[in-house]
Amino acid sequence: MLLQKFISAMRSKNKIRLTFYSKKDQKELTRVCAPMDYGQSRVYKDGKDRYFLWDYDSDAGAHTLSILSEQVIDIQLLEECFEPSEFVTWTPDWIVSRDW
Repeated sequence: MLLQKFISAMRSKNKIRLTFYSKKDQKELTRVCAPMDYGQSRVYKDGKDRYFLWDYDSDAGAHTLSILSEQVIDIQLLEECFEPSEFVTWTPDWIVSRDW
């Protein structure tokens, strides 16, 4: 169900409100994000699927999040849309198909 919401939001370019367990902060966090992709990371070679997101609420450092499925607590679809060109500055090789 959460993955379906995520992929639907990604394809429709809707922002989401993501609640997840942050390993770094060792607590639950909620962030407004743009869903970017889902699947196995090319960086982490552990074979685990991850949610890849652009974090609009990040106050410092990188705005990208890579979250394991077991860390995701809730995903709420927001009415506000995002424009991928706001943050996609590279030639993407997406895992999940979409028209952007």
